Amino acid sequence: MNLTDERLQYLELLSQKFPSPAQVSTEIINLNAILGLPKGTEHFISDIHGEYRLFLHILKNASGSVRRKIFQCFSEEEMSTAEMDELATLIYYPEEKLALLKEAHGSLNQVWYTTTLLHLVQVCRKATSKYTRSKVRKAMPHDFAYIIDELLNYSEADEDDNRTTYVHNIVRSIIEIGSADAFIIAISELIQHAVIDKLHIVGDVFDRGNGAHKVMDTLMEYNNVDIQWGNHDILWMAAAMGQWASIANVLRNCIRYNNFDSLEDGYGINLRPLTQFALETYRDDPCTLFLPSHSKRETELKQRRENDELTAKVHKAISVIQFKLEGRILRDHPEYHMSHRLFWETMDAKTHRIQIDGKWYDLKDSHFPTLSPEDPYRLSPEEETVMNDLAFSFRNSVRMQRHLKFLLDNGSIYKVNNGYLLYHGCIPMNEDGTLHYSTINGKKYAGRAMLDAYNHIIRVASYAPRHTELRKNSLDLMWYLWCGTHSPLSGKYKIATFERYFIADDTAGKEEKDPYYKWIEQETTAIRILEEFGADPVHGKIITGHVPVKAGESPVKANGRVINIDGGMNERLNSVTGGCGYTLVSNSHQLLLAQHHPININEAMRNNEDMHSEVRVVEKFSRRQLIRDIDDGKTIARRVADLQELLEAYRSGAITPKE
Repeated sequence: MNLTDERLQYLELLSQKFPSPAQVSTEIINLNAILGLPKGTEHFISDIHGEYRLFLHILKNASGSVRRKIFQCFSEEEMSTAEMDELATLIYYPEEKLALLKEAHGSLNQVWYTTTLLHLVQVCRKATSKYTRSKVRKAMPHDFAYIIDELLNYSEADEDDNRTTYVHNIVRSIIEIGSADAFIIAISELIQHAVIDKLHIVGDVFDRGNGAHKVMDTLMEYNNVDIQWGNHDILWMAAAMGQWASIANVLRNCIRYNNFDSLEDGYGINLRPLTQFALETYRDDPCTLFLPSHSKRETELKQRRENDELTAKVHKAISVIQFKLEGRILRDHPEYHMSHRLFWETMDAKTHRIQIDGKWYDLKDSHFPTLSPEDPYRLSPEEETVMNDLAFSFRNSVRMQRHLKFLLDNGSIYKVNNGYLLYHGCIPMNEDGTLHYSTINGKKYAGRAMLDAYNHIIRVASYAPRHTELRKNSLDLMWYLWCGTHSPLSGKYKIATFERYFIADDTAGKEEKDPYYKWIEQETTAIRILEEFGADPVHGKIITGHVPVKAGESPVKANGRVINIDGGMNERLNSVTGGCGYTLVSNSHQLLLAQHHPININEAMRNNEDMHSEVRVVEKFSRRQLIRDIDDGKTIARRVADLQELLEAYRSGAITPKE
């Protein structure tokens, strides 16, 4: 057997893990068997925007995957539709549904528990059937792992009276010792996780809704999840690293939407210094332009905050600070080509007018007591103190830093997965459809090279020492990704926050999209982008989010090559989306697009109603996809080849067994 020194060294290292021919043979047999299993189901979700309860429901029902498993398990003769609905609700919300059932019936008898437990075991067996026993065991709740393993590996078709008696004795014992409720909760959660093998979050966990911190906690419980960062995610990541302009934007977004839960309760951010500063600085200013935006639900339930006037002052204070900080960044970085956003120095204090993009506009509010005529982008000493305190609070929030690490460890700007290309926003283009080149740290990049460069810079920002020029410039670029003219995450010529606050002329606040959004409607453009990123140009698809799908508009574009799965979860977007949002499911048979409509989750639990979803088949595979057909399978196949080479080395004497 002829081996190079380098290859022999590698096999020697591999032999440390598999020290005998028998162990190598066992692993080869195991891996080859895995290659023949069906591909696990993948779930794609985008634009959660802090809407925790809706996100959790979509996650629990896996965009209809749980219900499909129930329908596969039972015929209409075995179980009525109403019974299937109740079983589905029990799997989604076991603890809450058990409480509702006991409230309605007083108590649940042994017959109900026995039937329900056996039904849940049957659904769980179906949901886990495409996985190895080892993988299923690892996913099992610790307290019931042995019992669930025994129940899952029994079938009525075995026709073994002893085995049947054994299993029924297990079920009876679970009920008799009072563990039935705990078991139902445990196996329901296992089903929820089992129906989805891999979870893809295509950007924008944060902002608008008040539960982003809970969404992040939930994602961290999943073993196989990846995240393609959205512009709102990158903003919070930069803020967690202490970047001032990003902190100001995060605060302004939360205050604007009256969302204090994520900031104060979720992450423990201390807003007292900002609040005191706002009260002192804008004491006599009603700040009417900055009253918080309440959702329709809050308005209907009359849950508006009693301190809206205080909130408005804080809102204005942080907004003014934000515009100053952003101006400082743009002055430091002419390579961003965003001088059109350096307009504050044009403000005429006498006429209350300002020049934007060469045109003069009247200001609706010109009371800026902290603005310096000599340098409008300089923070006052009090504003400097406020930002120092806020940055300290962001950097020292334990929960926020834990979430930041998770986003860095499991995230990227784009991902190529099983021939599909996933990214949140866009691939910046010129008006003629060619890729746009941006200057990043003195070099020009476009397309995949541009996104790779940004990925690298985000990693640099996370580990570069504080108070260094390298860290500052990297964090500034993260802020640019939030709102930059040619940012692949923003996809807009400008984010017209200043105009929306201060300019009465609506035309000033128009946000022009990147030319990408015009060209991506064409299949040839989609194929060109797939090729640029090394995705499958024949069968591959681009899966993206960011732009809400308007009512009546199709989320599938470019002759089926592009799918926009913006979840439309925030109710403030209902006027645009008609209350609809989308998710995507890829199982071993087909690619399914689910369109979701609003749901009252409390009523749904009580009445066994599920989210009204319209599911359409985007693509039906010509044959069932196996693990050997996907990226994970290719990795396993390379592993098998290495092990076969090690086995041959053992047998030829090139390597001596360690046992």
